[in-house]
Amino acid sequence: MQVEVCVQDGGDAVTEAQSCDDGSSTASSLGGVIAMEMWERWFQVWLEALQPTLSPIDAYELSLRLTDDREIQSFNQQYRQQDKPTDVLAFAALESLHPQPHELQSTLPLYLGDIVISIDTAQRQADAQQHSLTVELAWLAAHGLLHLLGWDHPDDESLSRMLKQQQDLLQIVGVHSKTG
Repeated sequence: MQVEVCVQDGGDAVTEAQSCDDGSSTASSLGGVIAMEMWERWFQVWLEALQPTLSPIDAYELSLRLTDDREIQSFNQQYRQQDKPTDVLAFAALESLHPQPHELQSTLPLYLGDIVISIDTAQRQADAQQHSLTVELAWLAAHGLLHLLGWDHPDDESLSRMLKQQQDLLQIVGVHSKTG
């Protein structure tokens, strides 16, 4: 399975950056907390474990934007009509009304969509849960990935299943959390 991840800097959240193929910035580290290679490994392992069958060539691409409360609040207002910061937003490309033509699906990685995480909110939640920022970011990234793959939690039962899956995803990459 091939997985491509582009981590974007959304403001002051990421301090060190490189360029993605599309010209956007890629974080090589998050203030020394999570290296770009770690993000790539996590998403690779998670997608292998989840075994989606969405791409005929078993290749996926996604974008992860690390930002602050101000920017995520703006996204939350614009797309969810909630004028407040949140921890993570997921914008699934598979929900688009414009599917990829078949010839592209058989040659290019399937673009799953965008995950946006507020570092500010993640830090507050990590402090409240008494675990590290790394654990909280992994938790939120796993949650966002599940949304990109079509998971949702409209009721308590589906939320419980999703939280259990997040916990499983963290465990397979060696991230241990009290959350879930």
